[in-house]
Amino acid sequence: MPIRDEFPDEQLLSVTTPTPWFADIYNFVVVSRFPPKASRPYKDKIRSDAKHYIWDDPYLWRLYSDQIIRRCIPESEINSALQFCHSAPRGDHHGSTRTARKVLDNDLYWPTIFRDARQFVSTYATCQKVGMAISRRHEMPQQPILFCEVFDVLGIDFMGPFPVSNGYSYILLAIDYVSRWVEAIATKTNDGKVVVDFLKSNIFCSGISDQGSHFCNRAMASLLQKYGVTHIIATTYHR
Repeated sequence: MPIRDEFPDEQLLSVTTPTPWFADIYNFVVVSRFPPKASRPYKDKIRSDAKHYIWDDPYLWRLYSDQIIRRCIPESEINSALQFCHSAPRGDHHGSTRTARKVLDNDLYWPTIFRDARQFVSTYATCQKVGMAISRRHEMPQQPILFCEVFDVLGIDFMGPFPVSNGYSYILLAIDYVSRWVEAIATKTNDGKVVVDFLKSNIFCSGISDQGSHFCNRAMASLLQKYGVTHIIATTYHR
């Protein structure tokens, strides 16, 4: 059969990419451009909203009310983000509020996180089946809500080793759980003595660390007992 070079009804098919919800804000932040035929009120809204967004190629970031920047994701990524954040480590599933907060904890953002999380959980087949048979024996023990002041509780951990610079190859970080204030020092080693010396000049009420020997040792325990500091050991977990 001869091959025809022309087709009477030939059409060119194109793949279209949906416009993300943040397209208008992106255009204003990057090139100060409003959408065509935008009304004056809508332009004012974009100009006001844009104050909370930052463009860092290739992503648009949103400065949230807790002063943490989160990456704006398009509609095409929302379902997979909810799926990931809805699943708990032991195979069970979170409720809608916890799912939404896990999205924020993973530094992701879109305007309807909590509404979409409720919709996602309400239509999640596995959760609906489990929900029909739930009883008191399925309940998890509730943890009391802790009220903390600034610098009451600090998380502490080492980073490194890094390439040696002036004899230093580690960084000891301490982050305040309330204000997110960061204290960081360069160190030559990551042993218990470094931690003890650091804590002597940075006393706080409670501290959270992993189970590393540089945090769990006799000198550390003695120092914390002397100053009345509560040491909380966190389980190993990588997000």
